[in-house]
Amino acid sequence: MIVPVTKENERIWAELCVALWPDNSIDDMLKERDLGNLPNEFLYIYNGEALAFISLSLRNDYVEGTDSSPVGYLEGIYVKPEWRGKGIGRELVEFAKRWSRDQGCFQLASDCELDNKSSEIFHNKMGFKEANRIICYTMDLKN
Repeated sequence: MIVPVTKENERIWAELCVALWPDNSIDDMLKERDLGNLPNEFLYIYNGEALAFISLSLRNDYVEGTDSSPVGYLEGIYVKPEWRGKGIGRELVEFAKRWSRDQGCFQLASDCELDNKSSEIFHNKMGFKEANRIICYTMDLKN
C-alpha cells in the first residue's frame, strides 16, 4: 500500500531518505518537510512496515527532454535492499505516473548522477528514455 507521509510516519520516511541521501540527516529531512519544501512524499507499506519511499514534484521550469509543462518529476525513489527485485520499484513508478496524470501532466521525468549505474539501469528498466548527459560546473566568486 502506498500512503502519503504524515506527521505520524515522517520519521520512518526520513530514515529511508537518509539511506538514499547519506549526506543528509534525519533532522535535515524533517526540517525541509516542516518548511513545506517536500510536499509530495509517499511511503510503501507492507505488513505494517515501510519498505520504500518515493518523492514527487511538479516542475514548471524547463525539464531536459520534455515538451510540456508542468512535468511530473521523480525526485527520489528508494527500496530497502532486501526488498529489491520484488516489483516495489515498478509499483512506485506506476504510482508516480498516475499521480502525475492526476496533476495534469503529460510527462514524467527523473535524473541520476552520471556514475550511478544502478539508478541508470533502474530508469531504463522502468521505461524512462535518456534525454541528455551533462556535466555541471560552478565557480566561487568569493575573494
